[in-house]
Amino acid sequence: MALRCVLVDDSEEFLTSAARLLESQGVEVLGCATSGAQALELTEALEPDVALVDIELGDEDGIVLTEEMVLRARSTSVILISSYDREDLGELLARSPAVGFLSKTELGGDAIARLLVSEP
Repeated sequence: MALRCVLVDDSEEFLTSAARLLESQGVEVLGCATSGAQALELTEALEPDVALVDIELGDEDGIVLTEEMVLRARSTSVILISSYDREDLGELLARSPAVGFLSKTELGGDAIARLLVSEP
């Protein structure tokens, strides 16, 4: 069974290219959201295996959104994504309830699956 995901990013261009990449690698992209409200709506309605959430969502905070998603959609794991490197985000990532982090350059089906397997 394919991994089912929702993508959350304020860049329509990124969402389009990431969805195309992930679909080509066997990940089923159920939907894309450009805001926290859309992300929560999609996640609650579709119950994906994983939500990939950008840390910087325009005026919104991806970390705060992750906290809300974890409370409201317990069956969905959240992985934070960013164009920043992990080293630049250390403290933010340490405080987040996300199961992991991927830089946007590392994004791929195998990388997502590895983070989900290593989840406690």
